[in-house]
Amino acid sequence: MSAQDPTARLIQGGTIVDGTGAPAYRGDLRIANGAIQAIAPELSPNDGEEVVNASGCIVSPGFIESHTHFDGAMWWDQTLDPLPGFGATTVIMGNCGFSVAPVPDDEAVRREVVGIFSFFEDIPESPFMTELPWDWRSWPEYQASMQRNASLPANYAAFCGHIALRLAVMGMEAWERAATADEIERMAFMLDEALAAGALGLSTNLMDHDGENRPVPSLHADDAEFRALFEVMARHPGVSFQVIVDTFRNMAAPDQLERIARLTEGLDIRVQWAGLPTLVFQRDLMGIQAPLAAMHERLKTEGRDFWTGYAHIPVTSTASVQSSLLFAQSNDYVWHEVVLAEGDDAKRALLKGDSWRERARASWDNDVFEFSPFAKARAPHMLLLNSENNAGPIGVTLGEYAKQIGAPHVSDAMAEWLIANGLESTVTMPPFEMDTDMVISLIRDKKSVGNISDAGAHGQMLCGGGENIRLFTEFVAKGQITLEEAVWVQTGKLADHFSLRDRGSLQVGKRADIAVFSLDEIAERDLKKVYDVPMGDGNFTWRWTRDSAPMRLTLVNGLPTFENAAATEQRPGEWVAPHVSAAQQQRETA
Repeated sequence: MSAQDPTARLIQGGTIVDGTGAPAYRGDLRIANGAIQAIAPELSPNDGEEVVNASGCIVSPGFIESHTHFDGAMWWDQTLDPLPGFGATTVIMGNCGFSVAPVPDDEAVRREVVGIFSFFEDIPESPFMTELPWDWRSWPEYQASMQRNASLPANYAAFCGHIALRLAVMGMEAWERAATADEIERMAFMLDEALAAGALGLSTNLMDHDGENRPVPSLHADDAEFRALFEVMARHPGVSFQVIVDTFRNMAAPDQLERIARLTEGLDIRVQWAGLPTLVFQRDLMGIQAPLAAMHERLKTEGRDFWTGYAHIPVTSTASVQSSLLFAQSNDYVWHEVVLAEGDDAKRALLKGDSWRERARASWDNDVFEFSPFAKARAPHMLLLNSENNAGPIGVTLGEYAKQIGAPHVSDAMAEWLIANGLESTVTMPPFEMDTDMVISLIRDKKSVGNISDAGAHGQMLCGGGENIRLFTEFVAKGQITLEEAVWVQTGKLADHFSLRDRGSLQVGKRADIAVFSLDEIAERDLKKVYDVPMGDGNFTWRWTRDSAPMRLTLVNGLPTFENAAATEQRPGEWVAPHVSAAQQQRETA
């Protein structure tokens, strides 16, 4: 490797899958100055150039994590563990309407921004307050702080969150009402400056309710507010609008999607909606999949720039009483009282109390949503896992344990198991059955956004990082999709969607974000606990992670973030923003 250019490399003898969907081919690839310089069947090494033997390996663009919540964790875990070992080279943040900018001067409202983010993404509040510099108020100041202070092994990009935008302008009244004309004008100004500074676009949320059953602030936005924000977006070619629609709680997604289509009429705006359901029960029992699939096809036929998000892995619900939102999101506010209780003594007192147990039984029987993990049909099948002290059985179902101890109800059995095994123990619902045919259809759909993982969030419920590998180890291995499709859906397709036009495919002149891996070596590794989330008092709590796939090599802007079976100390990640060429901008604004 050249001392003058640490990125100078020649990757030889690999099978190149270029991220465009084109057939794979054998070739060599030269990198210099952080970019791809040449691709040819055979290239000879230059003096001082490091040669990488990729024989038997796939050489692909680095993978894009299209939906993460590293907005907080990137400040206290700048390794972005475990992403480098799974070939990830770009992470997209600010999803679901949640972002940490803009924020007002009012400290109480800033804490509300943190509380909302923390609750819905299952991330402790303490590190938000102690590890983030908070040297910003506006979104451009936030972007500048990330560039100044963050040192990451992956490139990063972010949406401006609608919920933060409303709280910055309206304060606590954002929870209660529609905005005035003056407030809408101020929100539009703040969004405009965010987009000018390089935000991916605007994200919003039309589904969630908090731990007090309050609709999130964005659910109070009226048509005038949305239209004004859309008109701002239309002035910034290349940005997109991301919206979480309600496919579960009130199943209002079809009406919400129609509303967004109406309000964006006549405006050149790309919409990513999350999303078309991929679970069998959503198809067969809830009936929500068919109308949304029909709307998706209709919008494509009409030529609308609407893309649906989807997940290629089943939902896994792991409940704890430390920070989980599962109870509240399942409409079980009695068990959620335990999550809210401060300190283990207070939690144990509730779990042992006769009055609380009576209310908890009634809640599970009468209040929880039919398709939640705690519904009558599902709760007995939850698995007792990850005991803190191994005092009780592990791997049996909640229903089996209830019979063993003679508990009057599975809710009582879970309370007893947590008391005996420690309050950091967890109970897991077996994964929901996937509609594999729908997933395969969406993988191939030109107007879909895949590789959605929620990495960086729900640390005690799921990991998120590493699930991209299942596209190879399951879908490709079973012959359900091609190798080229598995690469395309998490590289070139996503780069095009987010207008990240200088990366995402292996072409001369593109940034050298590259993954080198052997199909015979990679796997989606088992989850494991690590205690590295700071709590602000010198102590740490745990999160899930997993060992690397591994990649043979992950390069970000030409520098290795993973090689020799381990993450490196390199932190070459850069802020990336939507980009359109002058010619394209002229076409889009004509």
